[in-house]
Amino acid sequence: MIAKRYEEQLFEILTRERLTIATAESCTGGLVSHRITSIPGSSAYFLGGIVSYSNDVKMSLLGVPEEVLMSVGAVSAECALAMAQGARARIGADIGVSTTGIAGPSGATPTKPVGLVYIACSAPWGDHWEEHHFSGDRLETIRASADAALASVLEQLAHRIGSTDR
Repeated sequence: MIAKRYEEQLFEILTRERLTIATAESCTGGLVSHRITSIPGSSAYFLGGIVSYSNDVKMSLLGVPEEVLMSVGAVSAECALAMAQGARARIGADIGVSTTGIAGPSGATPTKPVGLVYIACSAPWGDHWEEHHFSGDRLETIRASADAALASVLEQLAHRIGSTDR
């Protein structure tokens, strides 16, 4: 038996649970949104996404506090959480998922290497973030980040569904 792709699993769960999702992407450049919308019928639960490469867009469209960007930077757990919360609130979805990181080959610092990616999910039942260190070239890092973002949403949904009396 072939395992279902993450986006196919999301289709089943989000449709069944009648939940909506929005994305806020930086390092994945829209790949998470693309993967979600590659499934026919995804318009029932995917409300929209924001690709926020610049800090100005992170602040103006997602509501990331300038203080977060100045103190810990765009590649941080704090920024990822603010992005996910901003997507959820500003787009009006039940779930917000975000990605921010350094896909490379440039942009690294001694404390933030290429492959460092933060992923966050925001939902009414709680917020969650993860730190990842991916290896490979730029495209491999972007693909791994999108996989991890979709897997993170599925994990958060599993916690929610497991905690209800359905």
